[in-house]
Amino acid sequence: MNTTLAAPSPKASKRRGSTRKPPPSYISPSQSQETHDAALHAIRNLLKGRTSYDAFPVSFRLIVLDTKLNVKKALQCLLLNGVVSAPLWNSEKSKFAGMLTVLDIIHLIQYYYDTANYEAAAADVETFRLESIRDIEKSLGVATPPMLAEHPNSTLYKAARVLIQTHARRLPLLDYDTETGHEVIVSVLTQYRLLKFISINCTREIQQLHLSLRKLKIGTYVSSNPPPPNPENPETQNPYYPIATATLDTPVFDVVHMFSERAISAVPIIDQDGIVVNLYETVDVITLVRLGAYQSLDLTISEALNQRSPDFPGVVICTAGDSLGTLLELIKKRRVHRLVVVEGDEEEKKGGKKGRLLGIITLSDVLRYVIGEVGIGESVEEIAALSAATGTPLSPDIIAC
Repeated sequence: MNTTLAAPSPKASKRRGSTRKPPPSYISPSQSQETHDAALHAIRNLLKGRTSYDAFPVSFRLIVLDTKLNVKKALQCLLLNGVVSAPLWNSEKSKFAGMLTVLDIIHLIQYYYDTANYEAAAADVETFRLESIRDIEKSLGVATPPMLAEHPNSTLYKAARVLIQTHARRLPLLDYDTETGHEVIVSVLTQYRLLKFISINCTREIQQLHLSLRKLKIGTYVSSNPPPPNPENPETQNPYYPIATATLDTPVFDVVHMFSERAISAVPIIDQDGIVVNLYETVDVITLVRLGAYQSLDLTISEALNQRSPDFPGVVICTAGDSLGTLLELIKKRRVHRLVVVEGDEEEKKGGKKGRLLGIITLSDVLRYVIGEVGIGESVEEIAALSAATGTPLSPDIIAC
């Protein structure tokens, strides 16, 4: 079931309005660039005055996995508790040891698929420990995730900046035991929880974010000037460059390779006309692994989708004409991790095809825009200091400022 994101319909007026048409360049005062920018500044200032603690409910659950735990049991623990990531704990050193995410499992699947047969992989996974996952990533040549953490009393604005600068989707919050001095994992702040906090506490400001996603350039869109075809680089043959896509006939492992190589968590499934028909996510692969179906990676996407959980919420789609405010309102109402942008009425009038893939918007894209690369009263030097502290390079956009 697809969910279409659309701007709320205005209430009908009892009195007949004026038939006088505004000039083409008319912009309502309530929808001007100035009010939009003022709303963003107000949101950022609110986050500067609130701590990471404030984003959490009064009661919440935290799953922590010991690095000595084998991968199969860890995966079962994640699935049974309905989560896709968990902090890791080194019990020998009483120390935080990073995060286990779905992408780590994807890397592990790719490693075994490339280097062993099914029987060997199934046997090895029984004893493979979480502490060895980073070695797998090195052998695959993928980047090792940085060891990130913040104190729960850090401002939400600072936490958001760390998420943006490091391209992380979640940020562990650590405190220290006053008696032993050991680290204590308090919780994990995710992009979704941070954006939901904004959507709940900044209702008036969100109503002023009327500018369209197209105008704000939020997300990744199909390039109008793709690179020239190069037989040695299959990506240049992609008509939806730079977005990774697949069809219902694509083998699951080809998509797994896209997940691992690009560090992405979902791929739009399109038909021969480019119409979005579904979305294949990393959690879908985990479902196959949970069933012990490592060999099922040879299945087509169509066959694999038949094993998808019946409570799958559906693909959330929008058009480039939808507003940022409408998107944030949606985040307040339901759990959203990404939106697939499709061609709508406006593109159809210009010769496009309604429902055809146009782009994809992740929570990272939304957070990056709302917080800004360089925020209020900050300098490039301050951002550079954060980069040095977290051990991550500056983005080209910041360097160009």
